[in-house]
Amino acid sequence: MLNERRLEVLRAIVQDYVGTEEPVGSKALTERHQLGVSPATVRNDMAALEDEGFIAQPHTSAGRIPTDKGYRLFVDRLAGVKPLSTPERRAIQNFMDGAVDLDDVVGRTVRLLAQLTRQVAVVQYPSLTRSTVRHVELLSLAPARVMLVLITDTGRVEQRMVDCPSPVGETALADLRARLNSRVVGRRFADVPQLVQDLPESFEAEDRGTVSTVLATLLETLVEETEERLMIGGTSNLTRFGHDFPLVIRPVLEALEEQVVLLKLLGEAKDSGMTVRIGHENAHEGLTSTSVVAVGYGSGDEAVAKLGVVGPTRMDYPGTMGAVRAVARYVGQILAES
Repeated sequence: MLNERRLEVLRAIVQDYVGTEEPVGSKALTERHQLGVSPATVRNDMAALEDEGFIAQPHTSAGRIPTDKGYRLFVDRLAGVKPLSTPERRAIQNFMDGAVDLDDVVGRTVRLLAQLTRQVAVVQYPSLTRSTVRHVELLSLAPARVMLVLITDTGRVEQRMVDCPSPVGETALADLRARLNSRVVGRRFADVPQLVQDLPESFEAEDRGTVSTVLATLLETLVEETEERLMIGGTSNLTRFGHDFPLVIRPVLEALEEQVVLLKLLGEAKDSGMTVRIGHENAHEGLTSTSVVAVGYGSGDEAVAKLGVVGPTRMDYPGTMGAVRAVARYVGQILAES
């Protein structure tokens, strides 16, 4: 275990390297930070940190830079989450308040996260598998054609056309709508098939074909929409960090284009609480020079999806973690009020 003084030296190295983009030497550390010891002692501490793999020397006669292991210790032991200022919080609220639907919420969230952190922002759409039914609407479009509208507690709206086996009157449609909603409103999507399986039997024989057709379309919608969707933004921010990627930036960009990779990254985040994956902790080869900061968001206590950012390991972790957490909280509030 490192003693407190060496932890302070490591903290100072991380802060200076993130801020200056230059390897950090012992002389600079003693000048910039109140470490309370001589440059010779700091050099000894840096040598010990290097022996234990927390910092490394990129060139001979250069200062030191943090390794993935050093950043990990910094995040776990040394970095508090930096709270956003009042103007920053107000800006987030003003930007998010104008959202008109779920697509707009996700789009605004991506742009906001990319602007606040100057990293690549990734936002997962709320998962239907974790959502509940807010309302099912049935609208008559023609004598034997109905529009089914499914609305979730997270504001997601899905529409399907239903061609019924025989004409459906307004009275019968209103009856089906009422009985269907009485069973599924407020219930999880995963529970819906079991909740409606005997519904056709409660109708007159001549109406059962229509009821079964509408239910089949509803259940197909639940199955079709289980595929996860996400939105990504701010990829151009990576060009500011060209020197942070040891080879070329292309593997990072290629990894970011693969939705499966990004969903897996977000999936590794805990439902509640923040997850930070640093460098080689990211299993995908193209992302071993990046860090991922992610957190769940939702309309209640349970997360319905994840959001986060991808950037170089030389990242302002306290500031990034604070921004990601604050944005997730605002998105959750919007979903709860929608």
